[in-house]
Amino acid sequence: MNRRQLLSNAIAAGAVGCLGVPLRSRASEADFYFTRLSYESGDWDVDERAPSNVLNALIEYTTIRVDLAERVIPLADPAMLGSPFCYMAGRRLLRFSHAERQNFETYVRNGGFVFVDDCNHDIDGLFARSFEEQMAEIFGEGALGKIPNDHPLYSSFFEFDGPPRTSQELNGWGDDLVHEYLKAIEIDGRIAVLYSNKDYGCEWDYDFRNKRFMVNDNTRFAVNIVVYAMTT
Repeated sequence: MNRRQLLSNAIAAGAVGCLGVPLRSRASEADFYFTRLSYESGDWDVDERAPSNVLNALIEYTTIRVDLAERVIPLADPAMLGSPFCYMAGRRLLRFSHAERQNFETYVRNGGFVFVDDCNHDIDGLFARSFEEQMAEIFGEGALGKIPNDHPLYSSFFEFDGPPRTSQELNGWGDDLVHEYLKAIEIDGRIAVLYSNKDYGCEWDYDFRNKRFMVNDNTRFAVNIVVYAMTT
């Protein structure tokens, strides 16, 4: 049973999240809401306009019923366990507290989906190194690995031949590399933690009025990520 089915069943049964945590009443009218995870270390409140642009893309391209309000939930709060999708980003050192680590592991091992984005676009920056260390401690060495560019993620809605490039990469920001892959932790054959060094959050952080000037809508890949998260 995929997460969309789990969420729908939970709503029908009385507004309970996919991991058994009560949802707010608004969720009964939506298939999807965007949860940003806050955390005690680092700087989680980056790319403030990205969620609204992602939600707009879901409305524009799909029939998924979305809650238009971004929700910010502390990773240490058990309420995050009921989210159909979580987003976590930052630039600085990341160190989970005991409660944050416990909730992250529980959520991931029980059907949750977290998209983690390194806003530094840097394979050896503070956020990148500390996040990867946290994943190795929780899930074991090698659990976070490269995914192939023909992974179902890249065809879950739109067709991509791998992760789209970002303007940060093309401008030589960060480590001056174009990252040709994403990393993930897979649980039972599906991505549970998707990790990007490409700074998609910054790519999606723009004034909505400027979208009409884009040759290609860069939020289309966000649609793939959400659709994959909701249907696998």
